[in-house]
Amino acid sequence: MTQVTGTWLTGAGTQALFDLFETAGHQLFCVGGCVRNALLGQPVADIDMATDATSPTVTALCEDAGLRVIPTGMSHGTVTVISDNIPFEITTFRKDVATDGRHATVAYSATVEEDARRRDFTMNALYAGRDGSVLDPTGGLDDVARRNIRFIGDAGARIAEDYLRILRFFRFYAWYGDPGEGIDAEGLAACAEGADGLDGLSRERVGAEMCKLLSAPDPAPAVAAMGQSGILARVMPGADAGILAILVHLENGMTPDWSRRALALGGGDLKADWRLSNSDASDLAMARGDLASDASVAELAYRFGSGHARNVALVRAASLQRPVDPDLEDEIARGAAAEFPIKAADLMPAFQGADLGEKLRQLKQEWIASDFTSSRAALLDL
Repeated sequence: MTQVTGTWLTGAGTQALFDLFETAGHQLFCVGGCVRNALLGQPVADIDMATDATSPTVTALCEDAGLRVIPTGMSHGTVTVISDNIPFEITTFRKDVATDGRHATVAYSATVEEDARRRDFTMNALYAGRDGSVLDPTGGLDDVARRNIRFIGDAGARIAEDYLRILRFFRFYAWYGDPGEGIDAEGLAACAEGADGLDGLSRERVGAEMCKLLSAPDPAPAVAAMGQSGILARVMPGADAGILAILVHLENGMTPDWSRRALALGGGDLKADWRLSNSDASDLAMARGDLASDASVAELAYRFGSGHARNVALVRAASLQRPVDPDLEDEIARGAAAEFPIKAADLMPAFQGADLGEKLRQLKQEWIASDFTSSRAALLDL
């Protein structure tokens, strides 16, 4: 019997819930990402649990024990329980009885097997008891070992239940798949066949998935597969996956940045296509404009900050298939630290109001054009 372990499982909050449910005669398992990540040796952030107790029963049981219960999804059989200051999302075993490709009508179930069949991928349908013993109703253990992202049962049927699973398929491949083994052929074909269903999804859900995907350590193989299957064009019209692998190589272990990867891909109006926040959309639009400008890295760092300058410089290098300038970080630091030597008071009273603002703008332009070398005295002589 395969077992998992970790403080997420053995901690007081988790074990208290096992005690509570078992004493009441109910089954309770940790399920999904926490089990998968423990098997993969990756950090566990959230602890989801599954039980044969209905959500009203879970609520009553936990409140009677003095635990805080938040009704986060009662209509779907889900509540969040706070135990030892840790949130646990506890969901009743379920089975889908109807779906429109976005929302499912569910019914309670009494078995792990039925609950597993309604999930998306085999590696997400793994259940761990209090001792860490893993139940595997769908063959997920083998897929975890192979790092193979495989839909449960018929891939097309799983996608038709929720078309967001198309994007989740590529996101999971980016985070957990083995590029050396390649992407699951049946799943890829089903995604391509079901691509029309993406049009019915909210742009917020699409954007959230894409940002998560592009935040993976190396999303290039997944994005390439999206391009080959026609999915990328659906969610990012005009995008070109070609330089993403080069960019990831040039990043050389930098913290992944979804916006830098999106900048490299190009294409699309991401404010509309992904419903980005005004801030994110503005930053991305500005970076796209700077890609084609002749502004130096130091100037970009001065005007817009180190992160903006670094992203533009890396994408410029990737687009030209050139190595990163070895002085990049020094130039970024130099620009970020630069201080314009002229104050408004230096120009008064000769200049006032709008004339003062315009003169300051002109002198700053001169100073930037000099690569920040013009002195205060030289500028005041202009």
